[in-house]
Parts: sequence; C-alpha cells; structure tokens
Amino acid sequence: MTLATLDVMPSLCCRALGKTYPGGKQPALVDVNLDIAPNEFVTLVGASGCGKSTLLRCMAGLERHDQGELRVCGQPIAGPGPDRAMVFQHYSLYPWLTVIENIRFVRRLSAHTRDRSSSDVEAASGRADALLRLMGLDAVRDAYPNQLSGGMQQRVAIARALMSAPPILLMDEPFGALDAQTREVMHDLIAHVHRQERSTIVFVTHDVEEALYLGHRVVLMAPRPGRIDTIYPVPLPARRNQDMKLAPEFLALKREILERIRDTSGMKTDLELLEKLSQAAA
Repeated sequence: MTLATLDVMPSLCCRALGKTYPGGKQPALVDVNLDIAPNEFVTLVGASGCGKSTLLRCMAGLERHDQGELRVCGQPIAGPGPDRAMVFQHYSLYPWLTVIENIRFVRRLSAHTRDRSSSDVEAASGRADALLRLMGLDAVRDAYPNQLSGGMQQRVAIARALMSAPPILLMDEPFGALDAQTREVMHDLIAHVHRQERSTIVFVTHDVEEALYLGHRVVLMAPRPGRIDTIYPVPLPARRNQDMKLAPEFLALKREILERIRDTSGMKTDLELLEKLSQAAA
C-alpha cells in the first residue's frame, strides 16, 4: 500500500524533517520524507540511535522538530492531540485503578470531554465494554495492574489508547518486554485490532520478523545521523498467520533487511577476528 496508488490525503506527512537535540554533535533526524496513508500499518526498524523513537515522538507531538514539516491529516503538528494515541513499551497503567477504570480513564481528560452530552457518555461506556471484550479482558475487568501478566497489562494499555477512537495509533516497542510466545499472541491481536478499528498505525520495533509480520511497509532507518535508508513493501496478504513467517519470500526479505541494518550500523560480526582473539586470550 503506497500513496502513489491512493488518491487520499496522508494521515501523516513528513517533509525534509529534521531534529537536533541541544548540545548534540549530530542531528537526531535529518531530511526525513515519509507519507503514511489512512489505515496503513507502517513499521520502523533500524539499529539503536537511528532516530526511530525520536521520529515517533515527533509524530505524537511529544518532541519538537526544528526543520521541515510534519503534518497530521494536513494540519501542522504543534503538540499532542486527541487524533493521535501512543502506546509505550512500559505499560504506564494507573496502579490504583482497575482494568476497566484504566480503559475509561481517557474519557476524563479535558480534550475528550468538551461539549460531551449524556449520549456521548453512554456511548463511551459501551465502547469501553467492547474494547474489554476485543482484548480478551472480560475475566479481569475488576483486577488491578499488579494482578496481571505483562501481556495482559499491555492489552489494557492498548485498549486505553483506543478508547477515544484515535485515527492514528503510535506504538513504541510495545511488545519488547514480552516473552516470545506472548509476543506472537499480541501480534495477531494487534493485527485484528487494526482490521476492526481501521486506525493508521506507526510501530517502532527492533525485531525485523515482527516488523514484517505486522507492517504493510517496513521503513529502515540508519544512524549517525538518523535518516530513512530504505522502504520495503511487504508482499503478504492483509490477513496473516504465523506460518507465513516460514515462507521463503518472508525469510529472504528478513535476511535482506537484517543485512542492510548491519551495513548501515557498521555492526558486523567478524568470526575470523573473534577466533583470533580467543586464541590470543588462551
């Protein structure tokens, strides 16, 4: 899915985007150009320090860019807004609230309560219940975060982010702290949520397999300075299953992306040198 084939305004648009932190020797981001279509699922990968999370935080309005343009649905991004929700690697749930209270919490924020009628309140309550079911959280509705596994806590965090039905969902390594089996379950869950909610999703990960399995496109970023190196369309159908990770074309693209990450980061394993070092140490 690319904007070349879609006659629509992009959900997110970056033009010559750049950012330098005060005192930084190199820009964190330089000349980033990227259009993300409505309902597109784009994953960002790359070595540490390539600017993935910085770009995502700029999209969220949590960081200010100092060069170029960054627009959401045609409007310049000047800060956080109800049109974008963010899910972090750490769940950031309120420990004194139950699961359902955490999900509903977003409705207390002023950005979501202006001019709200009684019918809006009723609809919000119904949406919270629907998200509870969608995330498979019915059985722990009245539990507190410290009573939940990491995977369950992240489901609550995602449900809370979706509560206001944001057009754009930004996810910064949301499954990074989970074990491999739980991550696979979460992959299928977020893909299902994407189909149901029809949000635009931008997803940062270090896991190339995860990026390929979830994304319509994989955006590979390179470090020093942070920039977009290569964009890979993912040749998989919209509905995916775990067996696709074993397909030859999937594995070939995974190898290609991993090799490119090694090339752009300069981090290659020299087995011959390691063997010589081991012999010298012995």
